[in-house]
Amino acid sequence: MRILHTSDWHLGQTLHQYERGYEHARFLDWLLDQLEAERVDALLIAGDIFDNTNPSAASQQQLYRFLQQARARVPHLAIVMTAGNHDSPGRIEAPGPLLSLLDASAIGAVGRPLEHSADASAEEAADRLERLDRLIVPLRDRAGQIAAWCIAMPFLRPADLPRIEGEGEGQADPYLAGMALLYRQAWQRVQSKRSPGQAVVAMGHCHMTGGQVSEESERRLVIGGAEALPASLFDPGIAYVALGHLHLAQRVGGNETRRYCGSPLPLSFSEVDYPHQVLLVELAGEAVASVRELRIPRAVELLRVPKRAAALEQVLAQLEALDLPERPEAEQPYLQVRVQLSQPEPGLRARIEAALADKPVRLVRIETSSARSVAADAVDAAPTASVEELAALAPADFFGRLYRHRFGAEPAQELLQAFDELLAQAQEEAK
Repeated sequence: MRILHTSDWHLGQTLHQYERGYEHARFLDWLLDQLEAERVDALLIAGDIFDNTNPSAASQQQLYRFLQQARARVPHLAIVMTAGNHDSPGRIEAPGPLLSLLDASAIGAVGRPLEHSADASAEEAADRLERLDRLIVPLRDRAGQIAAWCIAMPFLRPADLPRIEGEGEGQADPYLAGMALLYRQAWQRVQSKRSPGQAVVAMGHCHMTGGQVSEESERRLVIGGAEALPASLFDPGIAYVALGHLHLAQRVGGNETRRYCGSPLPLSFSEVDYPHQVLLVELAGEAVASVRELRIPRAVELLRVPKRAAALEQVLAQLEALDLPERPEAEQPYLQVRVQLSQPEPGLRARIEAALADKPVRLVRIETSSARSVAADAVDAAPTASVEELAALAPADFFGRLYRHRFGAEPAQELLQAFDELLAQAQEEAK
């Protein structure tokens, strides 16, 4: 049986002011081709399908059009998608009855915590099993026979998790303990359903210990708790774990069968060098036979000029020398410009835009730094000042202190004059 693992599509995402529908459309077209060419039996989408909890109509249409086309091109395909921390659980689950016609399962939430108690009534025990069953999806092969089972776990917030008896001071972190209990409950439940020779795969949208994070585009998952989870969360009997949330494709603890596939697009300039991919998992009986990486072609390039921040004149020369082929606007590269300044440059954007005039590129961001901030990791940072000392500073003194800290030099007389004029104007307007 063949399973394709993908996650973190972030449909509807914008890179600063530019929306990325074209890039997502190109990715989804490519993915349809892979599903057909690789004869995939099940598609697992491990969360963050949308970029925010209130996606646009265009983003939703993009998803549902893809699901319809995937089913049409691969008629036996099973699709399992779970909500991530960017998704609305209710919105993911709302079209469930219609998605079932496409053999697609959408799991947004686990419902109220699945408490376990030895003295639970028969009704409470049945309700617990029914809610666990929502998380367990059979995966069928081309012949229509169940070949594997999927524990389809969505992103879990602390309020979703069962409480552990005896929680309190000195006990394990309640988030970690609740996650471990819920996965254990699901694992035990799937044992009552599976037959010999049927593999178990699990999905999760979480941050595993040691995972490499993209600081610019990944939100912290659990505020005030230990969000990084150990690989021991997953029973050794689980053949493969399809993870979402981290945008860099990576193995958990070096394990070939516990994987983040990563995002299909670079979602920020910090991800410009990521190898974007989906993972094709071949199951043989109850085990993984192979995991193959399918690299995703990048529809639009992200350029950094220069690679490292440089002086403005050097940067302008590099921008003017850019030689890029003509493309439709939707295919033009995104550009981040990195400039190292020795003093403020009020006309910085205008000079950069002039250097890029008529070039087929989209200026996304100008990143500035100073020689002082770059050198020696700012070991010579300005000494801290008390509240009383700051309160005693005149506005011009405060401005001068800040300028010296940023640029390592005294502000020019013309700049101080301009500051005084602005200050006087502000004081006059405040009267």
